[in-house]
Amino acid sequence: MAASESNENETEAADGKAKTETEQDGEAKTGTTKKEKTAPNKQAKDVTRVVVVALTPDRRRETWNKKVEFLLAVIGFAVDLGNVWRFPYICYQNGGGAFLIPYTIMLIFGGLPLFYMELALGQFHRSGCLTIWKRICPALKGVGYAICLIDIYMGMYYNTIIGWAVYYLIASFQSELPWTRCDNIWNTKNCRPVTTLDPFINSTSPAREFFEREVLEQHRSDGLNRMGPIKPALALCVFSVFILVYFSLWKGVRSTGKAVWVTALAPYVVLIILLVRGVSLPGAAEGIRYYLTPEWYKLYNTRVWIDAASQIFFSLGPGFGTLLALSSYNKFNNNCYRDAILTSSINCLTSFLAGFVIFSVLGYMAHVQNKSIEMVGLEGPGLVFIVYPEAIATMTGSVFWSIIFFLMLITLGLDSTFGGLEAMITALCDEYPKLLGRHREIFVAVLLLGVYICALPTTTYGGVYLVNLLNVYGPGLAILFVVFVEAAGVFWLYGTDNFVRDIEKMLGHKPGLFWRMCWKYISPVFLLTIFIFSLLGHADMLGTEYQYPQWSMYVGYALTGSSIICIPLYIVYKFIITPGNVSQRWKMMWTAEHSSENSTLTYCGGTEV
Repeated sequence: MAASESNENETEAADGKAKTETEQDGEAKTGTTKKEKTAPNKQAKDVTRVVVVALTPDRRRETWNKKVEFLLAVIGFAVDLGNVWRFPYICYQNGGGAFLIPYTIMLIFGGLPLFYMELALGQFHRSGCLTIWKRICPALKGVGYAICLIDIYMGMYYNTIIGWAVYYLIASFQSELPWTRCDNIWNTKNCRPVTTLDPFINSTSPAREFFEREVLEQHRSDGLNRMGPIKPALALCVFSVFILVYFSLWKGVRSTGKAVWVTALAPYVVLIILLVRGVSLPGAAEGIRYYLTPEWYKLYNTRVWIDAASQIFFSLGPGFGTLLALSSYNKFNNNCYRDAILTSSINCLTSFLAGFVIFSVLGYMAHVQNKSIEMVGLEGPGLVFIVYPEAIATMTGSVFWSIIFFLMLITLGLDSTFGGLEAMITALCDEYPKLLGRHREIFVAVLLLGVYICALPTTTYGGVYLVNLLNVYGPGLAILFVVFVEAAGVFWLYGTDNFVRDIEKMLGHKPGLFWRMCWKYISPVFLLTIFIFSLLGHADMLGTEYQYPQWSMYVGYALTGSSIICIPLYIVYKFIITPGNVSQRWKMMWTAEHSSENSTLTYCGGTEV
């Protein structure tokens, strides 16, 4: 028997005999579940087990104050810097408007089912990426530890990129933007104003030199072999990012829910402002034409479909534990199906919108420099830290446009780093509630301080090379394999039928045949295909501007392997600590402690009871 205060009380029992009394004003009185008596000579086929968790202060689970805060948090996590600097370039490179066909197909059959899966898992089991596995497949708890390690790697470099945007934002508060001239102390004799650049001679723009020689100062480094000392100004910018992250996460969903009103909505306001400004510039129409003109013959190229699948996966972000963590704070009967479709659609439409913002400006730059768009455009950080600032510098009111642009980049990045770190915090607090859950504020401070210290090498003069290495080998490759194992564990070991019944308990209806087919067959193949092609082409992902030393490749492989190896190591550990003989151990470690067929979970509103 358990008593608690809650907004609603939902009790599910396999034999249908559970009784629950709930007052309309939200006072849940008493929920009692009785097992039916079974005759001594008759063995019951179905065992009904009631999981009762006392509502003590360290076990009480928060819920979102408002449903919209959850939606904003999910949208903010999914819509990140990649939507701005990667999707437009990938779309243009792979057939323009024609690319939207494979992109949409990969969304429907690959990305969306995985997105829906994680939202449903987190909401039903109300757990982070560690504790949840004992209710699905205990042997695969190593997946949760792998995700936590991947989130640390992401925090080490992603916050540094946000720190670059902070540096630009501070530098923008001047009467004239510092990357408009060639007479600064960091400029070289090859610097030329953007309107007089000659592609046939060795010349660079003020914006490129500002990024490479003032923000990064990478010319003072010999690459990864000798990265040089920490740049104090950049380290302080990154530290300010961690401070913002701390005060957004320290109180759990209460503080995150308030922060996302700004960090999730502000980018859309700025995107619309920049779009209106961009399309009014001369040459913008030509840029948009380049962006959207379909090249149908490219659809016959396998690489286009792989790029579409990869872009969808990394844009939606399943596997980082974030969707599990955020949805675990939902009410039990929240419509996660509708949430999955809504938020994933908004994410993809945002990418499409960002393409207009970027290519209108690229068309303008091509017009100003009297060159083709192919010679203007860059992908990745160079697009938002070199090309776009170049364009801003030539506009009337350049200081204003620069400030709002880099504010947009900062808020885009903050939402995503909130999600990644919240996934790890939720997982560890759920796993160790007495040690960490009761002292969340202190734990979050210690954790973020540790991640910041680990991130300091990325603020050295050669830190940009380390950022690129971490991006490719930290989460880049490992997350694909980890999510494949996660999907296999849920759909093949726990069972698609069990998962479908779990969703039915929450929503009142079973997912249709389309979802079951995607989960059981299409999504795992989708993940495995991306992983194999990424593994084969990982060296190209590092770029060609810098030749990475051979030893750095081994470091990269170690980064990837360090998270992947968590999975087999935990399987061995679980086998050792499980009681019984060999066959009993093996069977028990792969059997879920909760299954829709043989157990009952009793919920009271937003908390297990």
